[in-house]
Amino acid sequence: MKELLQKYENKEPEIIFNWKDPETEAEGWTVINSLRGGAAGGGTRMRKGLDMNEVLSLAKTMEVKFTVSGPAIGGAKSGINFDPKDPRKKGVLERWYKAVSPLLKSYYGTGGDLNVDEIHEVIPITEESGVWHPQEGVFEGHFKPTQADKINRIGQLRQGVIKVIENPNYSPSVARKYTVADMITGFGVAEAVKHYYDIFGGTVKGKRVVVQGFGNVGAAAAFYISKMGAKVVGIIDIAGGLINAEGFTSEEITNLFLNKSGNTLGEENLIPFHEMNEKVWELETEIFLPCAASRLITQQQIDTMIDSGLEVISCGANVPFADKEIFFGSIMEHTDERVSLIPDFISNCGMARVFAYFMERRVQMTDEAIFQDTSEIIKKALQNVYNENNSKKEISKTAFEIALGQLV
Repeated sequence: MKELLQKYENKEPEIIFNWKDPETEAEGWTVINSLRGGAAGGGTRMRKGLDMNEVLSLAKTMEVKFTVSGPAIGGAKSGINFDPKDPRKKGVLERWYKAVSPLLKSYYGTGGDLNVDEIHEVIPITEESGVWHPQEGVFEGHFKPTQADKINRIGQLRQGVIKVIENPNYSPSVARKYTVADMITGFGVAEAVKHYYDIFGGTVKGKRVVVQGFGNVGAAAAFYISKMGAKVVGIIDIAGGLINAEGFTSEEITNLFLNKSGNTLGEENLIPFHEMNEKVWELETEIFLPCAASRLITQQQIDTMIDSGLEVISCGANVPFADKEIFFGSIMEHTDERVSLIPDFISNCGMARVFAYFMERRVQMTDEAIFQDTSEIIKKALQNVYNENNSKKEISKTAFEIALGQLV
């Protein structure tokens, strides 16, 4: 596996598009790792300090993810080095998408990512640049549809991603009008745990859970896993944290979701972050859902959790461990050898899968059909791992071997 991984990591990307904004200090990159299947896909992120290497590693990660979620295309990513809180952000995005629009109309599909909103920024701004939909390039390069078929499928995709969830089984509040895009990634993170126990043995009911990060992904994952009967005992995010050794009820988790402040916990009586960051790793827990930023978790933190009875990790964040390597560093390898570690490209593939689902011909547009499709894709990926290795250890290693076998 390591030889395959090294070969994949060291392979030069096919395309690097570099842009310097003429009006601000912003700089952007689109990295297309390959045009496998005639196209490539990956979202657009913005943060101060971002560089081309970050974009490259994310593009390679996307290519691995597509082996699970579909379609069978190459990985790509866009990144802009700029402060997303700067009032000039909208202008930067407008100029960026205008510059990159020829790629988006030909062979590259994008979406929202860190600090760039799919519905309020990506879709309307790309439309202004003459792109029918941010995924138009995937249709053109990979599916090669007729004009009529392209119009129908783009309409389906456009309607589906921003579809307001009406089924209360999938939304913390139907009245609040949460969309599929708001909830699907966290849903997948929770479903991965359920399928893990169903396939490898055991049950999610009654298991104790620690959640890191309480943005869209972490809050949604906590919401869904508590509905399954698991007990969330700790939540930590940048604003602080909460601990309940008995476990928060499903209703309490729903209220925490509804009351969050942006992407953080909105409660007044939070345990300060520095104090929470010492306590949370020592909580007795079977399930850990890292859903904050990438490359945060140290080996000491994970070892402390393992010593407290940890069984399974389902990754909401891409590469949650504090490793330098693109994919499989020493901390991740160490963790994978000691507990069941479901890799990010399986557990957080929900949004990529939704795009793939709506690109197919005439699919069902119900909440249940959309969410169950993602659930089935994750279940299939974990079943494939189990068929190769049923030991509960080295799940990530096995999953990478399966994925890289398709790519290298």
